Amino acid sequence: MEQIPLPSPVHYELILQLLERQTMIAVSNNPNLRHQVNQLIITLRKAAVQQKHLEQVCQSSFEIDHRWSLNHLKSKHIAASE
Repeated sequence: MEQIPLPSPVHYELILQLLERQTMIAVSNNPNLRHQVNQLIITLRKAAVQQKHLEQVCQSSFEIDHRWSLNHLKSKHIAASE
C-alpha cells in the first residue's frame, strides 16, 4: 500500500494554541488585528478538518504517514545507508 505524507495533527494544534493563548491576547486592544487572528484561527481549524477528511477518503488506498518535519526522508535515507 502506498504512503501519503501529511502533517502530523499536532502541528495544527500547536499553532492553534499559540494563536489562541498568546497572539490573541497580544492583539486584544486592536480590533482589526484581533479579527485577522480570528480569521487565521478559523482557517487553520478548517484545514485540520479538511486533512482529517482527506485521511478518511484515502484510508482504503493509502497508508497515512504523519510527518513531523521536512527532514523525514533525509533521516530515513541516512538510517538506511548506515
